Amino acid sequence: MDWLDVRKRLRDNRFRLSVEAAGRYPDVRRLAGTPLLTRPEWVPEEPVPLADVAIALGPAPPLPELPGRGYAARMAELDPPAVFEDRPTYRLLSASLTGEPRLAFGPGTYFDHIDTGEAAAHEYAAGGPTPLRDAVGDPCDLTRRPANLAVSVVTIRGGRFFLHWRDPARVGHAGGLYQVLPVGVFQATGPGRDDQDFSLWRCVVREYAEELLGEPERSDVDYGTWPFAVAMTDALRAGRIRAECLGLGVDPLTFATDLLVSVTFDDDVFEDLLGGWVSHNDEGAVTEHPFTPASVDGLPMQAAGAAAVRLALAGR
Repeated sequence: MDWLDVRKRLRDNRFRLSVEAAGRYPDVRRLAGTPLLTRPEWVPEEPVPLADVAIALGPAPPLPELPGRGYAARMAELDPPAVFEDRPTYRLLSASLTGEPRLAFGPGTYFDHIDTGEAAAHEYAAGGPTPLRDAVGDPCDLTRRPANLAVSVVTIRGGRFFLHWRDPARVGHAGGLYQVLPVGVFQATGPGRDDQDFSLWRCVVREYAEELLGEPERSDVDYGTWPFAVAMTDALRAGRIRAECLGLGVDPLTFATDLLVSVTFDDDVFEDLLGGWVSHNDEGAVTEHPFTPASVDGLPMQAAGAAAVRLALAGR
């Protein structure tokens, strides 16, 4: 098979391949009965208020020497999604969500993950040798590979929640699968913005505007004057929005690393701020469902989304 044939196999079989790939790591813990890989210190005994997760930004060690570099360039040439840019990101360096919850970051780029995780997924889909996957070893070892953090949010209001079908023609990662929403890579909106954008909550707020309201991505955001951000943050402080961290995990196929979060809205707050939610956005289709296990049974879901829903349903 040529490169595009393997790419099509990956796109058409992501869910099956993800479940299979988890079998490559029999000694790595799985989260909430899903294929999502995790570590004991990444799973709190009880949900942790998102505001209580301390985050720090510092220098990052050099990237490990791994095969697979150049995969992003080949994607851009042969099979580019509608949105595909090498933006600066916050690279996750270490994490613990037990005791005093904390996450440490350094500078990274979006294509670091494509050249590692998506390349490893392509390698696995080809069905032959897997030198890149073998070199990474345990995907939960953050010293062995670059790890961009995505914040995956289960949005709950009035006994209902939202799912996002990710259009493979529009996204570079997890196309064809269902996911919770919003989900966003933890990154700044522009250069020199760390003092404003290095905040998990502000990342979540921006993603709500983009994925549920269909607004364009924002740069140079003034969170103190943006009415939506002000209203969301005021409601959070008043306890009318509750944001809690449920855990952290790694996709066994693509090595995507997700912080799992639940955000629960009082009904009137949701209607005021997000009642005009869109059924389609730049990355796929949005649907609302009863917040029950039956709503996700049998769906081809991204591992992080499946784990987030199960943890939220269990009331962890």
